[in-house]
This record gives sequence, C-alpha cells and structure tokens, in this order.
Amino acid sequence: MDVLHEKKQHLEDYLKELGSVAVAFSSGVDSTFLLKTAHDVLGEKAIAVTARSCSFPARELNEAKDFCQVEGIEHIIVDSEELSIEGFSQNPKNRCYLCKHELFTKIKNIAAEHGISYVAEGSNMDDNGDYRPGLMAVAELGVKSPLREAKLTKEEIRELSKEMGLPTWDKQSFACLSSRFVYGETITEEKLSMVDRAEQRLLDLGFKQVRVRIHGNIARIEIEPSEFERIIQPEVAKPLTEYLNELGFLYVTLDLGGYQMGSMNKTLDI
Repeated sequence: MDVLHEKKQHLEDYLKELGSVAVAFSSGVDSTFLLKTAHDVLGEKAIAVTARSCSFPARELNEAKDFCQVEGIEHIIVDSEELSIEGFSQNPKNRCYLCKHELFTKIKNIAAEHGISYVAEGSNMDDNGDYRPGLMAVAELGVKSPLREAKLTKEEIRELSKEMGLPTWDKQSFACLSSRFVYGETITEEKLSMVDRAEQRLLDLGFKQVRVRIHGNIARIEIEPSEFERIIQPEVAKPLTEYLNELGFLYVTLDLGGYQMGSMNKTLDI
C-alpha cells in the first residue's frame, strides 16, 4: 500500500475509533472529503453541521445542502451570526478564534442532542504553518482534526477526492468572507455583501481561484498569475471595474503577487 492510501487507512481507522462524529461542513475540499469518508465508515453515526451567516456565501450553503442530499447524510444548518459576537466586528487579531469558539460550542451542543460523541473539523497539515487562531478554539473545546491526525496535506486530499469521484477535488480554496478585511477594519454586513458579490462576479466570469480583499474603499483582486492577461483585457476589465464601482468600491486594483492564502496576515506583527 502506498503512503497516500496508508494515510487514508489511518484516517478511516481513527474515525472508527471515534465511533460517531458531527462534521463541521462548509462544502469545501477538506470538509467534503472528511464528511464523505466519515459517512462511508460510520454511516448514520456521521452527521454534517453547516453554519449559516452573512460571511458564508449562499452558493456554498447550497452546495453543502446538495451534497448531503445526494449522499443521504443527515444535515443540520445552524445560524451562527459572527457579527453578534462581542468584539468580532472590530476585526481583532483573534477574530477567527472568537468565531470558531462560538461555532464549535454550538456544534458540540447539537452533537450531544443527537447522541454523537465527537465534533470533527477539516483542517489539514498545510494549516499548521499559517496564523490560525481558530485552531486554539479547536484545541480548547476538544474538537477532533482527523485530517491532521492522518497527516494529510491539501494536495493529497485533492488527489484522494478525485479518486473517490468527489466534485470538490478541484474546487477553489475558500475561507470565510471576514478574512478579506484588514485586521482592525470594521466588518459590516454591507461590506461582506460587497465582497461576496464581487467574488461571485469573478467566478461567473470563469476565474478559478479568487479573492477580493477590502481596504476601505479599495478592492484588491487576487487571482492566479496565469489569468492576469485575461483580466486586464478591456472587454473584461472595464465592465468588471464598473460593476465593483456600483457595489461601492471607489478603486479596483489587481495584486501583482497573485492569489495568496492568508495574505492579510502580512499586516500582523506576530
């Protein structure tokens, strides 16, 4: 057995040991792979819980619903409005911790109500090297991280997902819309909507991996460098700029560094 499949076997064995799990399900690459594997191993003892909020695009929620319906997985949607958490809207350095602590507390309560022993989330080995305050909440609340337990990387999860026929194997990476804000800049529902609609327009135009970072009234677009040539073509750039102007962005810029995971962390003095 090769190393990749040894890791998958370790993941399956670990899930069997847990016995039952409530998977925090965002419909992303990692949580989809984790949920599918957990359901394959545990059957009805694996359920999905998805948080509905203004920082979670409707397209992602709909994909989560559709996946669970197709796979026959019990799916619970919980309202988890981050902006109501004290201090969250001020976008402090520990914003992700505040959000995850509130969310996982709710999921733990749901798990208990359904006789589920553990809550599981989908962070992988690649998440260990970045600034991830949300993982502090994971540790504090005893939430399990099966993909890290199996030492799986993002690329390996994509490879296994493709092998399993999962539609998310080549899905773009996604993080909650609040991650588009500079730390310290106030997060509002209006601004979250601006970012969401701007990113949706880029996706509708066929751009694969996108981020629209918000800096006051400036939109900083991050896409893959291989797509730079297309986005600067007048027939694309002009209507795109006009649309983002209509949303409320005064200036629209392209980051020449391209898409960078967690690029707002550069503003932190850690």
